[in-house]
Amino acid sequence: MSGGIPLTIDDALEALASGGITSEQMVSHSISVFQEDAHSPVPLNAFLEMYDDALERAREADRERAAAQKAGTLAALLQEKPLLGLPFAVKDNMSVQGKRLTCASHILEGYIAPYNATVIDRLVKAGAVPLGRCNMDEFAMGSSTEYSIYGPTRNPIDRAYVSGGSSGGGAAAVAANQALFALGTETGGSVRLPASYCGIYGLKPTYGVLSRWGIVAYGSSLDQVGVMGRTPRDIALPLSVMCGADFYDDTSADLPGADSLRNLQAFAKSDSAAFGGLKIAVPRQFLEAQGLSEDVRAVFDTTQKWFRDRGARVEQVDLPILNASLASYYVIALSEAASNLSRFDGIRYGHRVDPGEGYDELYVATRSEGFGAEVKRRIIIGNYVLSEQFSGDCYKKGMTVRARIQREIAALFQTHQVILCPTCPTAAFKLGQKVDDPLEMYLSDLYTMFVNLARIPSVSVPAGYTKPAGTEKAASPPALPVGIQFAGAMFSEPFILALAQAWEEDHPGCGIPVKDGTI
Repeated sequence: MSGGIPLTIDDALEALASGGITSEQMVSHSISVFQEDAHSPVPLNAFLEMYDDALERAREADRERAAAQKAGTLAALLQEKPLLGLPFAVKDNMSVQGKRLTCASHILEGYIAPYNATVIDRLVKAGAVPLGRCNMDEFAMGSSTEYSIYGPTRNPIDRAYVSGGSSGGGAAAVAANQALFALGTETGGSVRLPASYCGIYGLKPTYGVLSRWGIVAYGSSLDQVGVMGRTPRDIALPLSVMCGADFYDDTSADLPGADSLRNLQAFAKSDSAAFGGLKIAVPRQFLEAQGLSEDVRAVFDTTQKWFRDRGARVEQVDLPILNASLASYYVIALSEAASNLSRFDGIRYGHRVDPGEGYDELYVATRSEGFGAEVKRRIIIGNYVLSEQFSGDCYKKGMTVRARIQREIAALFQTHQVILCPTCPTAAFKLGQKVDDPLEMYLSDLYTMFVNLARIPSVSVPAGYTKPAGTEKAASPPALPVGIQFAGAMFSEPFILALAQAWEEDHPGCGIPVKDGTI
């Protein structure tokens, strides 16, 4: 607990059960922090707005809990609504009925979502309270949450640094204790990367485990909703109520063993037998890649040692196809982005610029004014790739490489249970450092995008700092969190989250230094 406010879902559930806090108080805290931050000289800018009905939803949850307690039916109620009264943050590309949805872009200014996304609907039915919408890179295209019409989101560890992207607003909100957990989206690392930069946990599930209905599309064959929290349990419980096949999303699928997400005890601290049976693969290509900082390498070495000390077998493996993952990813993602974003034309909804000369002129003027530079760049490249007369069969080749990545990763999981690698080549970088260098920015996702191409799950765990916390050297430059990935085979979310929970029990609060209620 920090200043009486719960830091985790477990803290919150315990405080709600004991009467030590109410849902209304938790939501009121988030609103007051948001309002105070909005007037700060250097705002965090994690939330863009708090929903006007969040307090009333929280009060209703408190009334429901009190009535059930009085009637002796609280246990049954919490079985039906395990997240009753818990506030969560929503990325600005998710539909929440009656609320603004802009994707941090001028072209969707004023747009109001007419329905709930499936993941929102399932959380609300489980009793959770949508708190507000969070900042992001425009249309989820970025790695730093600097490509936003609302300005950048800053890192709560040090506000001179980026929070990561594209789900940087949600990650910063969780790290700053403005929300218990946050929903983000991933196309190539946009949940795990900000989780790493902000010192929290971030899960990218197996493709299809979470429905994409009601999520604004970027790259449809890669996109996936993800979850961020301070502990693996903060991810597992929301995941357990959101996962599963959805009538509205033909790519969705059930998650085997979803019930075990309520437990996460597969790897107890003293269970040497469980660790002794683990074979962990470390791709040599990632260790030899240019740009891997010495600080990140040192944290990664320590993480490998933790596994070895518990009896796990950690082996370097050779996966040459990973060297082609960056090119394959951007060919596929940008091609699909160009296609998906063609629907934003100023005719059906959103921003419109009408020069009065015809539909073609309206279309060009609206998109020229409505999209930012990075989105335009990706649309142009995507259309070039899809233009057969210019790029030939480039898209087909990208898909061929992807298919091979999927095959080779699946084959690796026949002999190993986990792929272990850094989440990012570096820790968070300074605001403005890479914003004008798109190629350098794209390399931030070097270690994450293979997961999206292979459609497997991966969790970024806070594993250490760029410099030892609490030393004089940590003050300048600051000690910044470093994340390490635990990736597993398709539908292995319960397994990798249980592994992450074992890590958390040995390294509580590893990513975020909290003292006297402040960060």
